Amino acid sequence: MLGGTWVWPSTCSGSSSRLCAVTDRDYMRLALDLAGRARLTARPNPMVGAVVVKDGQIVGSGYHHRPGERHGEVEALRYVPDELAEGSTVYVNLEPCSFVGRTGACSKLLVDRRVARVVCAIEDPDTRVSGQGFAHLREADIQVDVGELEVEARQLNSAYLMHREQGRPLVTLKLAQSLDGSIATAGGHSKWITGPAARRRGHALRAEAQAIMVGIGTVLTDDPELTCRHVDGDDPVKVILDNQARTPTDAKVLSGNRCIVCKTASAPVDRKTALEDAGAEVWTYGEASVDLRSVLERMAEEDMIHLLVEGGARVAGSFLQEGLVDRLALFSAPKLVGGLSSVDGLQLDSIGEAFQLADLAVERLGPDVLVTGNVLNP
Repeated sequence: MLGGTWVWPSTCSGSSSRLCAVTDRDYMRLALDLAGRARLTARPNPMVGAVVVKDGQIVGSGYHHRPGERHGEVEALRYVPDELAEGSTVYVNLEPCSFVGRTGACSKLLVDRRVARVVCAIEDPDTRVSGQGFAHLREADIQVDVGELEVEARQLNSAYLMHREQGRPLVTLKLAQSLDGSIATAGGHSKWITGPAARRRGHALRAEAQAIMVGIGTVLTDDPELTCRHVDGDDPVKVILDNQARTPTDAKVLSGNRCIVCKTASAPVDRKTALEDAGAEVWTYGEASVDLRSVLERMAEEDMIHLLVEGGARVAGSFLQEGLVDRLALFSAPKLVGGLSSVDGLQLDSIGEAFQLADLAVERLGPDVLVTGNVLNP
């Protein structure tokens, strides 16, 4: 329910006459849950949910759906009458904006609606906000408490935060391999290592990202479409790492959604022209090999905040070697293949240099297993 009045349901055990004590944490968790509903639509904006509470009752809630539409605080207060808004507490997972863009300033709305308290999970690192929203509220004598469920809030909006704080997209590396770490047989055959459930989850990862990247080897071997199938969501922008611009002009990746071919300055000029005539955008970064950091910075400039890297092995190794992988999604099938390694070119001298994973999650997908985690670069 995104309007009207809510009463928090009792979850206490024991006597039905005893009420649960609902805490700031409970309300913030609801705000985060609401925000997450826009996982596929809010980008490049952050996911923001808000809950309005008066005298122990939820009187309003909402979330930001997509760019250009009402922010979470506006949605939450939209149907709340003035007598309930005044003196209320608003729970929101990201600092209210303090500038006028395509929508009005949320901090001004909260002041105008005379709320008494704002509980927020994290500060917005956008330079147009960055504490100014909190300052505006405090100047109006509104109590501001920051830090409730901070870790969860940062995880939810990790792509947005990476874009604002580091100036590049969040990078998720997806690998699908056998138990012995192979992504294909010695002869290059790879369809299909994992089963249907794992492949559906892989397409869901594509839907959550704004862009998907593979190397020229994958294009030449598999001729992939790189689209979202079997799940809801828009097709991502397709990015090909192709040092010498060898992508065939009839490759499937050049049809449909936007496709960017990243080449080096040494690639033949006529190949650039041919690819552009076939509908691709061509970016030139680097001499011997494509400069990954420059590509990511360019993507960030174009408001791409989340990149899914699908390989192949050399691309995976290059991103790891450069310290550019933030998350790993590793699909493992119960098979022994003895073929091509899932990561190529990663040069480590000792186990102490190995990449560690934090915040691990393990999930069964039919016979396969998905391990996800945040990558701790050594």
